[in-house]
Amino acid sequence: MAQILRILSTYRVLLWNGTKITLLISVMTIILGLICGTLMAFMRISKSPVLRSIAAAYVEFIRGTPVLVQIFIVYYGLPMIGIEIPSIMFGGVDISRLLSGTVALSVNSTAYICEIVRSGIQSIDIGQTEGAMALGLNGRRRMWYVILPQAIKNIIPALANEFVTVIKTSSQVSVIGIAELMYAADTIRGISFRPMEPLLIVAVIYFIITFSLSCVIRRIEKNMRRSSRS
Repeated sequence: MAQILRILSTYRVLLWNGTKITLLISVMTIILGLICGTLMAFMRISKSPVLRSIAAAYVEFIRGTPVLVQIFIVYYGLPMIGIEIPSIMFGGVDISRLLSGTVALSVNSTAYICEIVRSGIQSIDIGQTEGAMALGLNGRRRMWYVILPQAIKNIIPALANEFVTVIKTSSQVSVIGIAELMYAADTIRGISFRPMEPLLIVAVIYFIITFSLSCVIRRIEKNMRRSSRS
């Protein structure tokens, strides 16, 4: 315990910076994944067989390959296709590595959020759609005013799990040199020659982040259930 407290005190700045980078990557990934995943879900349920096939192939490929491989493909593949991200240091962070890691995690999260949103939309009873049609609502208004509000309530638990997964998966971007929590732990292990204590500290930090997020999501879900009853 004394060693853990000593390491926590000595390397608190490094751990705090790693926590901030982890949160930054996770938030950007969640936002991009939610936007792209929702669009991909609409492709999955569209009437166009081409769009459905593209979305289905994307989801199956991403879900069938490891996140670590996807991170390396994005990091090394973007320059090969002419997309050069300038290596600019901002606040001690290499922007090119940060963006590459965020893109890779967003690509992965998009596939899972796509299936979550698609299943939520398709779980709505057909009678809701028929009722909206009887009221004269067109396809876009039916989706926006009738189907999506009900689907959101159904998919919140699954989305919460995906958000927690994103936070934990962000530890893998340390392999491309992003100074997030796991990278900070590896750095401290190399400096202090204490292999276990930094990992325990980082594990507790991850737990605090994910547990706090889970509590917030549960509160939101409870409030939505209460409002639907009233």
